[in-house]
Amino acid sequence: MERAGIKIEDVHLSFGETKVLKGVNLEIKPGEFFAFLGPSGSGKSTLLRAIAGFGPTPQGSIRIGGRDVVKLSPWTRNVGMVFQSYALWPHMSVRENVGFGLKERKMPARQIRPKVDAALELVGLQRLAERMPNQLSGGQQQRIALARTIVVEPEVLLLDEPLSNLDASLRVQMRRELLRLQRQLGLTTIFVTHDQEEANTTSDRMAVLDGGVIQQIGTPQELYDQPANLFVARFLGTANILKGRVESYGDQARFVTATGDSLSLSGSTPSEGGNIVLRPQNIQISREAGRNALPGKVLHKEFLGSQIRYLVEAGGTEIVVDQSHSSGVDWYEVGADVHLLANTDNAVVL
Repeated sequence: MERAGIKIEDVHLSFGETKVLKGVNLEIKPGEFFAFLGPSGSGKSTLLRAIAGFGPTPQGSIRIGGRDVVKLSPWTRNVGMVFQSYALWPHMSVRENVGFGLKERKMPARQIRPKVDAALELVGLQRLAERMPNQLSGGQQQRIALARTIVVEPEVLLLDEPLSNLDASLRVQMRRELLRLQRQLGLTTIFVTHDQEEANTTSDRMAVLDGGVIQQIGTPQELYDQPANLFVARFLGTANILKGRVESYGDQARFVTATGDSLSLSGSTPSEGGNIVLRPQNIQISREAGRNALPGKVLHKEFLGSQIRYLVEAGGTEIVVDQSHSSGVDWYEVGADVHLLANTDNAVVL
């Protein structure tokens, strides 16, 4: 299977008067596992379908392997798409479902069988070749949909929330299988999801979308550690947003909260900014004051097994703090007066 890069330039798309994609620009490398991440209505599935050729023809350019496919029909783009519903033919056996695309391409039957067997072996389901779709579990149906797609040897694999119909434990297993298969085949792959954990654990890079606009592109770690705006910060994990202002004194800077408490800042810090982003794991909860401490009061606590999660009122807002749990660790009760010690080395000012 050939690797093909994808280049999207100034793509706009509307449904009637509603603008769904607004000037999307994006380049995906050959062989990359790329995720489109965003909430419902962000435009991520619409962008995926525009690449596949489903739906209205967008304005702009979509190049696959250097070829502009915007005006080409879906079946001439050499892309494979796995849908959320799997879309298996209920009256066909597993073998017939997987071989359907090859049969439509008029491939001789003697060539279809070994190709289907090879695709089923890739997804570990060759023994189920003669079963019907209604005899399969959800995870097995998803693997069959994958086999049916890769057997036609597409240049690009498109996955439209393929794990959303599976239960939580099976989703974890199947996303590992997806990544294993993608690495084995070297296929350029785009994975659409609203689940940040799925995107973080599978993708080489991702694009976060909101309102039909790409908010930020980068590796999962880059987007988590250095969000470009408050939307990205909030969407990728739990983010504590403190409102205030940045003040400089000499070669140092500090962030003053809405309640007048201050936190020293280190590293490269914007000269202006009205918000500071702190992740729950970068804050310690203590009974004693210390450097970069905010006084607060415990509002709520949750035991999460490996962690205790506290909700603390401090700095004029409610702050989430995660503390590692081990046997014998004291809990802070609701209503307790505490201090939050912030590690501002990892803080982001926006």
